[in-house]
Amino acid sequence: MTSVDIIVPCYNEEEGLALFYQETQKILDGMTCYAFTYILVDDGSSDKTLTVMKQLAAADSHVKYLSFSRNFGKEAAMYAGLSASRSDLVIIMDADLQHPPAMIPEMMKATTAVPPAEAPGKAKRPSAAFSPGCSTI
Repeated sequence: MTSVDIIVPCYNEEEGLALFYQETQKILDGMTCYAFTYILVDDGSSDKTLTVMKQLAAADSHVKYLSFSRNFGKEAAMYAGLSASRSDLVIIMDADLQHPPAMIPEMMKATTAVPPAEAPGKAKRPSAAFSPGCSTI
């Protein structure tokens, strides 16, 4: 089974993070041929974003989180998520639903359209095979 990490940089997302998770989970529940994990990265939020992350992680073992001591910026949060990822594939999404979770099946389908690029010196990862039964398209 292909593993996929969904990296979500968060800055003051207390209000919308639970909704992001609920909406995304609706899509992922229909994609049973993939093993999805969320990597939520709190970029030094001043609200209760970290508390919401902890609640989501306590309720779902597929939710992981990282927390910065202060705001380092979205790129640093993305890099931290990428560094923590151990999956075959990675999706980076905004918590404010700017990137519609409904696009995830189409993104997964696109992973088989082109052979994966290999970085020099990196161990070869297994290619992700797309199966129509794994999508809600």
